[in-house]
Amino acid sequence: MIRTGTSGWRYPPWRGAFYPEGLAQRRELEYLSRAVASIEINGSFYSLQRPENYRSWAAETPDDFVFSVKGPRFVTHMKQLLDPGVTLPNFFASGVLALGPKLGPVLWQLPPRMRWDRGRLEPFLECLPRTTAEAAALAEKHDERLDGRALTSTDADRPVRHALEVRHPSFADPAVVELLRAHDVALVVADTAGTWPHLEDMTAGFAYVRLHGDEELYASGYSGAALDSWAARIRRWAAGESPTGEFTVAGPAGPVPERDVFVYFDNDMKVHAPRDAMALAARLS
Repeated sequence: MIRTGTSGWRYPPWRGAFYPEGLAQRRELEYLSRAVASIEINGSFYSLQRPENYRSWAAETPDDFVFSVKGPRFVTHMKQLLDPGVTLPNFFASGVLALGPKLGPVLWQLPPRMRWDRGRLEPFLECLPRTTAEAAALAEKHDERLDGRALTSTDADRPVRHALEVRHPSFADPAVVELLRAHDVALVVADTAGTWPHLEDMTAGFAYVRLHGDEELYASGYSGAALDSWAARIRRWAAGESPTGEFTVAGPAGPVPERDVFVYFDNDMKVHAPRDAMALAARLS
C-alpha cells in the first residue's frame, strides 16, 4: 500500500485556493481526506490532544483512511528523548488510540541541534510500544496532568509502527542505520532543499517519506519531472528493494517481499502540498 498525503490540513492560505470558497473550517479535514489517502496529524507535536479530537478526526474521514501522528516536541525537542518511561505515557494516553484502525505510523522528528548519540537514542527505541496493547499499557502510567482525560484502552490489538526524522548531519552514520534496522524503525527520507540530511537507507518493513520542498524549504512545488523521479523511487521501495547510492550510508537492508510507503508533502506555504500529493498519487496509481 502506497499512501500520499499532506502534513496537516488547517492552513489559512489553502482557503479559497485549494479549499472551496465558503467551506466551513470544521469541514476542511473531511474535504482533504477525500482527495488524499493519508494525513499527518501535526497538532500533536505542539500540545497533547484529547481523545475527543482523535475520535472526531477518525469519524470525519473515509473508512480506509490512515493518519500518521507526530510525537510531541516535549519528547523530542525539550527532553531530547531522555526519560522515555516518563514522557511517552502521557502521549499515548492523550487519545492516540481513539483512531482505532486509522492509526498509522508515529513520527518522531528530532531537532537540528541534536547529534547522534547511541546512549540517548537506543533506550528511547527500546521503550516504544510496538502494539496498541503495549501502548495502552504504557498509557496507564500517565501522570496527574491527564487525570480525567486519558484514554488507556484499545478496541483491538494492532501493530504500531514508528519513524524517525533526523536533522543533524552526524546521523549520516552506518551505525544509525544498523540500530534502526534492529528495532524496525523507519529512517525518514526527508527532502529539505539541502537544509538537513537526505538519507534513503531502508531500515524497516515500511518506508516514510517527507517532502518539504526541493528548491525552497516549505515553499517550492515539485515539477512533473521531480514527481516522476520520486514515483520511481517509491515504487522500488514498495516492491521491497533497498537500493544504495548517493543518499545511502549503509548497505542494503535484508530482503522483504514488499513495503507500505507513506509519503507526506510539507510544502504548504504556497498551497503546493495537496496538489503535489494528488499529482504523485496519480503517478503511482
